[in-house]
This record gives sequence, structure tokens and C-alpha cells, in this order.
Amino acid sequence: MPCRIAIDGPAGSGKTTVAKLLAKRLGFYYLDTGAMYRIVGLYLKNKNISETAVEKIKEELEKLKIEFFNGTFVVNGKNIDDEIRTPEVGIYASKYASLPVVREYLTKLQREISLHENIVVEGRDIGTVVIPDAEVKIFLTASPEARAKRRFKELREKGVEVEYEEILNEIIIRDKQDSERKIAPLRRADDAIEIDTTNYTLEEVVNEIFEVVRKKCRL
Repeated sequence: MPCRIAIDGPAGSGKTTVAKLLAKRLGFYYLDTGAMYRIVGLYLKNKNISETAVEKIKEELEKLKIEFFNGTFVVNGKNIDDEIRTPEVGIYASKYASLPVVREYLTKLQREISLHENIVVEGRDIGTVVIPDAEVKIFLTASPEARAKRRFKELREKGVEVEYEEILNEIIIRDKQDSERKIAPLRRADDAIEIDTTNYTLEEVVNEIFEVVRKKCRL
């Protein structure tokens, strides 16, 4: 039986970094589902397709080829990781993520990827929708200000020119959109372990989750 770890939480809660560090420590694969929604958001925006044009979106998604290689996505033969990490693309991702056609497309792909692997999967509805029978479910959270500071630092280190207030505003908007959407809203699974990362280092969070995984998956 594979050991599947679902890590959910709002934007900037540390999901991506924690998931990457945990996967590396465990020797598991890592799947960033948020990146998949950003890929779709950027792809559809570049095609100038409105979120109301459902049939057109369905047609375009059939042309979109997302391949996964150990935590890296190749989109129609191209690596676009840097392009999808901007605040603007985050807004596109959340807009299109509310559409059933987009969620069905990506949920199916995420399940296929994680079906037979020891894997750490992070996003916003992993433990509730994508892998509801995951062996380990974690829900990370933190204050909006702490999350904005982390995202600001991360983007600045990558050379992306952004303002702290812009990041904080994006996080507040994303929280509202993600928690209020009708399909697969952001919420903690009933059996998930919630960890508030506001006053913890990411290494401390990884250590705590690592011990949970060791016990539940008998590593």
C-alpha cells in the first residue's frame, strides 16, 4: 500500500515548502496541485478565454498536456514554473478553479498521479476531494500577515518585483474566493491534523508532520 500525504491550507501557509521538504526527507514524490491550477489559469488567460465560456474552456483543456516529472511540470513540452508564480497568475488560478470543468480535469489528473506512489500532495482540497482516503491528512494555516511576509520574501528572492501590500491583498482575496466557492471550497477535512505555522519555523512543522507519517505509515 502506498503512503499518500495530503497537505491542505490557504495561500502562503507554507504548504509548498513544507511539502517539498517533507517529500525529500521521506524519499517520496511531491505533487504541487496549486501549480496545476496556475498552469490552467495562465493558459486560459493567454488564450483570452472568459471564465464564463465553459464549452470553449473544455475544448482548450483537451489540447493542454500537463506532464509530471518528480515535482516538475512540463506544459505542452515547456517548463513554465517561473511564469506561474506571480500574484497575477494566482488570481487567474482562483477564478478558473471555481469552474467544474477545470476541477474535474485536474482532479482526475491528480488522482492518476498519486494512485500508486508514496507521495506528498498539497493544495486546497486534497484531503476533502482529491484523495479523501489519504493515509495522512494535514491542514496548515497561519495569519494573513505572516503568509504575506513569506510570499513577499520568496518572490523577492526570485527577483520578482512586488509590494508587500499587493501580496497581502492577494492573500485576502484568495482566502475569500477559495473558502466561498461552491465546488470543493477550502476547508479542513474532519480527520485532518491542523497546524498553525504562524510562530513555527518550517523545519519545526516538517518535523512534526514527519513523526505523524512515521506512525501512521509505519515507516
